[in-house]
Amino acid sequence: MRSTNGTDFLQLHRAAAPPRGLIAWLVAEVRAAVADGRLGPGSALPPTRTLARDLGVSRGVVVEAYQRLADEGVVVSRTGSGTVVAAPPAPAAVVPAGSADVAVPLLPARPPAGVDVDLSPGVPDLSAFPRSVWLRAERAVLAHAAAADLGYGDPRGSARLRGELATWLARTRGLRVPAEGIVVVAGVAQSLALLAQVLRARGETTVAVEDPGSRGARDAIGYWGLDVLPVPVDEDGVRVAELAATGARAAVLTPAHQFPTGVVLAPGRRREVLAWARAADGLVVEDDYDAEHRYDRAPVPALQAGAPDLVAHTGSTSKTLAPGMRLGWLVPPASLLAEVVAAKHANDLGSPVLPQLVLAELLASGAYDRHLRQVRARQRDRRDAVVAAVREHLPAARVEGAAAGLHLLLTLPAAAGDDVDLAARACDVGVLVHPLSWHRQRPGPPGLVLGYAAHTPDRLTDAVRRLGAALAR
Repeated sequence: MRSTNGTDFLQLHRAAAPPRGLIAWLVAEVRAAVADGRLGPGSALPPTRTLARDLGVSRGVVVEAYQRLADEGVVVSRTGSGTVVAAPPAPAAVVPAGSADVAVPLLPARPPAGVDVDLSPGVPDLSAFPRSVWLRAERAVLAHAAAADLGYGDPRGSARLRGELATWLARTRGLRVPAEGIVVVAGVAQSLALLAQVLRARGETTVAVEDPGSRGARDAIGYWGLDVLPVPVDEDGVRVAELAATGARAAVLTPAHQFPTGVVLAPGRRREVLAWARAADGLVVEDDYDAEHRYDRAPVPALQAGAPDLVAHTGSTSKTLAPGMRLGWLVPPASLLAEVVAAKHANDLGSPVLPQLVLAELLASGAYDRHLRQVRARQRDRRDAVVAAVREHLPAARVEGAAAGLHLLLTLPAAAGDDVDLAARACDVGVLVHPLSWHRQRPGPPGLVLGYAAHTPDRLTDAVRRLGAALAR
């Protein structure tokens, strides 16, 4: 074990420290030395009395600094060995991106080093969050909220928000649901978690999903112990005969804008899906993840409108406001409502109330609809920029799903090669995209999934140009 002593430890001098904040200064100096390798794993820090004497500070300053470093995991204290630099955490095992056995994190906290344009699907335009509108609504809510509004309340969520959602969902998505039948959730992810728990408690062991389909949804369902069965998708949506052949009695579908292909569930298929659910005494989970972003016509009505007793409808504000708001809704069939509410209560006692009341205010005032119109216009321009750039720089690619949503699917000829390798080459030039195989359970032709919501048209054009050059190598 390498050791240091107080007199030469990191060449620290009391004169270099700020007049105040000695503890923070010492913590920062040690942390920086560990980060740049001057103090490697196992290096011993001087005894607190020795370093305090050499720096001319009280021993309490050094003791507190060491404690903060220990709390951060930078150092560890061992009886008989003093305080030493901790070993770095073991690196995570490298798993092929297309592995079906291990969940690949599709939305990391930050893009990999070297990436300056993140085209991951599902990332909205966070700069478009209506800060001033939200702030005005929040002030209005706080000015008028009763003390009782800030209590635990109904696990289904704020009665005011559920009432506004019932009206808004009926007007925009055709839903038939009373306010009492809506559960406010922390996004679609929580809806899937709650429904998975209810299905498991009812004895179900499998859930069918679209293939290709959302890897995130698939992983979320599998986490709760349900086997996920793939069902192929074609130009009309999910293939219902193959859905029935799985034997599953629950299916998660994206009827309004299939992820990632962008197809709309055809009218005939809608009828077949509902007929399957009725015959199987089953459940369709309708993930309405981006239905608000339709550019060619009004969005198709939600599937729930045709059979409220067979469909659990879920959506969120993640693609319209921001995913960090964790605001969404779940409309389960009446036969499942009590079980869903019990699961919600057991999970978190209810969603945070203040954001719910603010969203209710935005819905009631029309501000939410105005915001959606502005966002749609901006996203249409960005979509057009990507499509034009793909035609110029990736002429062999076929663009799918352009009529709606916040992403495009580029399907490529088989000669293009493995799409995981293509995505890695894109990353090398600073552009992050998803290989289509990340969202498949069965083999298929190569493709890339590009999200365009988070960048301006000129940056998108440049990113596609760089992507084209990387794939041409």
